[in-house]
Amino acid sequence: MILPVYLYGQPVLRKVAEEISPDYKGLPELIKNMYETMYQSEGIGLAAPQVGLSIRLIVIDADVMAESFPECKDFKITLINPNILEKTGNNVSFEEGCLSLPGIHENVTRPDKVTVSYLDENFQPQTKTFEGFQARVVQHEYDHLDGKMFIDHVSLIRKQLIKSKLNNIVKGKVKCDYRTKAVSK
Repeated sequence: MILPVYLYGQPVLRKVAEEISPDYKGLPELIKNMYETMYQSEGIGLAAPQVGLSIRLIVIDADVMAESFPECKDFKITLINPNILEKTGNNVSFEEGCLSLPGIHENVTRPDKVTVSYLDENFQPQTKTFEGFQARVVQHEYDHLDGKMFIDHVSLIRKQLIKSKLNNIVKGKVKCDYRTKAVSK
């Protein structure tokens, strides 16, 4: 089932998400629905707060980026209760966008290597180091679990320049090719 993507201004996007346990009701179906929603929205990652759930769950499938970023070949992963253990490598600036911020793209500087502990779909503990574009996608989605968005990483001047776009999203004055949930009027 395609879920609505919550847009900028929705309070759930600014909350710190809570961990879940293996008995979280309907988890396998939720994961399936999140992937379906992400694909229909033409995204490469989706965090549970973006579908209105303040839980620590991320789905990623960045295989479509493999031509430009070979490390993304077959990069499909579900992260439950992830925890960033270490950020290393070089700080790299690259343009990011977000399904919850339609029409906004800004350069964001992030480390190009990140080590994460998480539970997989079977609640088996995993620890993995992601590099390059994989690391960027994981960090971007992880931010959502801590109530952050990529615009929080841009300069004050850039924030001022996109303020009217952000206000239009809050007011529901934005068109998307995917199902959304804007702030209620």
